[in-house]
Amino acid sequence: MEQKRALTSVDCAALVRELRTYRGAKLDKAYLYEDDLVRLKLRDFDVGRLELLAEVRDPKRVHLVDPDRVPDAPGRPPDFAMMLRNRLSGADLVDVAQFEFDRILTVEFEREDGNTTLVFELFGDGNVAVLDAEREVISSLDTVRLKSRTVAPGSDYEFPDSRFDPLEADRESFARRMDQSDTDLVRTLATQLNFGGLWAEELCRRAGVEKVKDIAAAEREQYDALYDAWDRLRTRIKEGDLDPRVYTETVEVEGDGDDGEESDEAPRRVVDVTPVPMEEREAAGLHAEAFDSFNDALADYFHRLEHESVGEAGGGGGGRDRPDFESEIAKHERIIEQQEGAIEEFEQEARQEREKAELLYANYDLVDDVLSTVREAREADRSWDGIEERFAEGAEQGIPAAEAVVAVDGAEGTVTLAVEDHRIELDPRDGVEKNADRLYTGAKRIEEKKEGALAAIEDTREDLEAVKQRREEWEARDEDEPDDEDGEEAVSDEAWLDRSSISVRSDEQWYERFRWFHTSDGFLVIGGRNADQNEELVKKYMDRGDLFFHTQAHGGPVTVLKATGPSEAATDVDIPDRSRREAAQFAVAYSSVWKDGRFAGDAYMVSPDQVSKTPESGEYLEKGGFAVRGDRTYFEDVEAEVAVGIRIEPESRVIGGPPAPVEERAVTSVRLEPGRYAQNDIAKMIYREFRERFADQSFVRKVASADRVQEFCPPGGSTMVDD
Repeated sequence: MEQKRALTSVDCAALVRELRTYRGAKLDKAYLYEDDLVRLKLRDFDVGRLELLAEVRDPKRVHLVDPDRVPDAPGRPPDFAMMLRNRLSGADLVDVAQFEFDRILTVEFEREDGNTTLVFELFGDGNVAVLDAEREVISSLDTVRLKSRTVAPGSDYEFPDSRFDPLEADRESFARRMDQSDTDLVRTLATQLNFGGLWAEELCRRAGVEKVKDIAAAEREQYDALYDAWDRLRTRIKEGDLDPRVYTETVEVEGDGDDGEESDEAPRRVVDVTPVPMEEREAAGLHAEAFDSFNDALADYFHRLEHESVGEAGGGGGGRDRPDFESEIAKHERIIEQQEGAIEEFEQEARQEREKAELLYANYDLVDDVLSTVREAREADRSWDGIEERFAEGAEQGIPAAEAVVAVDGAEGTVTLAVEDHRIELDPRDGVEKNADRLYTGAKRIEEKKEGALAAIEDTREDLEAVKQRREEWEARDEDEPDDEDGEEAVSDEAWLDRSSISVRSDEQWYERFRWFHTSDGFLVIGGRNADQNEELVKKYMDRGDLFFHTQAHGGPVTVLKATGPSEAATDVDIPDRSRREAAQFAVAYSSVWKDGRFAGDAYMVSPDQVSKTPESGEYLEKGGFAVRGDRTYFEDVEAEVAVGIRIEPESRVIGGPPAPVEERAVTSVRLEPGRYAQNDIAKMIYREFRERFADQSFVRKVASADRVQEFCPPGGSTMVDD
């Protein structure tokens, strides 16, 4: 399935609602990367540091991002970035808005010496314009000079022509707009009402109407159902009642799935990010991941879109850290091929329009005879049907002018002639000269489109060469790096910390979206992060032979110690007591025991057949809750303690869980116990600690950013334990 690479109008509307909550934040500094990515560093007095990214080429996106995920600042700020700093440093954010229902966001700043507005255009080729208080363009990434609008320094900024705005539409204007269409319901919503294809299909599904139903056959009942579906969605967006989702799909890797069944270990890739759950995406079988805010969902989606890579072997991809240059090159080559085809079509269309005009003059008397006949008949109040009949009669009599007439369109007031090998539509109200002039003008406009396409193809060729150049530079840099393949097993932990350059090896696993660790004996333990995951673990991932753990205290995650992998047959495996106790410690550490600041707690263990979603008579089970029947094996006074570390081989990643197995596998780690620092704060402290320990700080940034560390920190307050 095609991956989303640009925000929709619905996305923009939801995003504005969230970004407005940061009005009053001060801008510290602005950056520009590769002529299409603007970064605004702000300070909010309640939240702290904010990082706003706006990319307008590919992908097209605007959202906040974790400060640890922003790109390193360019060595020398380009002129555009310096201009932004001169105008915006110390300015207050006063508003964020969407222009009508278009993919245009405006971000306004206020300073004593005047207001400045940034306009992010997330459509077409994309652009960023900087406006003063009078809306005059100070600067822009691209200069735009079209007949419809101009975006150039010194000119007044012009938005694109207004289109239908469903955010402001009432029921009657919605229905009137639908009535103006001549296609089916879904295409009408997508084009005439500006929802775009995906949201048009979503509204049809929510309204329960047939999306391919012809508009002429639609009834007011269908209009009302579609409007009501939109009105409910619109209300949620306006009130900020969002429930964001990131949607992923399983990707087949060559050599896997020979039995025709989907493997639970198959890699996944992101497909879409939305401000509310979409029935269309769920109906397509995509997996949904929930987020607390739309900004968080957008940041996660676009980060994964940039870094995810599936099936490196033989696939030509770049891996998780090497950009996928081959895909970029293929995309630009595909665009060039399409642009070349469009240029050829423009040339052919322009040539045909000129030939038609010349044929009118070459057959002047015949054409004039037809036009005069129609005009005289209309002046005599003869109907269009009558005119058509008259030409048919004349054709039977062998009259050349009548024989040339192949169509009469009363609705449009036109007549079509067949002259040589062309069919030419004419307006009888005008003479031969005006009809010919209209054709010449049409040819000229098509040639202007061709000129625009020629300019665009040159830009694309430049982009293609730039990607190839970046690939060469990357590969040259890789050749200069030391080869770490030989003798790594003999490298000590201290040697790893001292290395100036460490290669990153990563292979994302199916269980990483859950809480997880491997016991000292190599068994996988997974735990739910929320009620949805608790349900999923028991229903989908708990098999015969596994063990189920939970704390005695209410509010703990479902914890499953896997006896076998998800694609392996369930067998009776002897799981050592050490692994069982580590799984119990995991269940305690990530439960309410830690949240309550207690240093120990009790847990119990049962077999899968003792766990049920069926409550006892008169009882009720909450979402994520389960009934456990029969005897239990208890683990008392289990220490609430975890370790978070960095593992380098065979894979580079953050690991976390009970101290014993983590410290055994990590080259360096820290221990945590319940304490006073919030989960996000302790994650940042650990990240800074790791950066101090490693000589190659870029390696830490790649594999152990604060957000990745946070995934292994228990919910609630924590403190690092001194060695």
